[in-house]
Amino acid sequence: MTKRETLLKKISTYQFAVLDLQMYLDTHQNDAETLEKVEKYQSLLRPLVEEYEMKYGPLTKSANDGNSWAWIKGPWPWESEDDC
Repeated sequence: MTKRETLLKKISTYQFAVLDLQMYLDTHQNDAETLEKVEKYQSLLRPLVEEYEMKYGPLTKSANDGNSWAWIKGPWPWESEDDC
């Protein structure tokens, strides 16, 4: 597994945990322990996303970035030599 794939795996793991816990909170709004876990996982996720985006580009399209076509300028994932 490349460094990029490893980082994406970590990001997706934390994203899944946050989403799953948020769905639980939809029906258990007063569960303070779960809310703390969501905040913890979000704080662990944030630097991973920042690291990924700094190295490999944005993970999601942002409507407010003012540079909506920057992602097209490459390199495309299969053109990157970092993953070899």
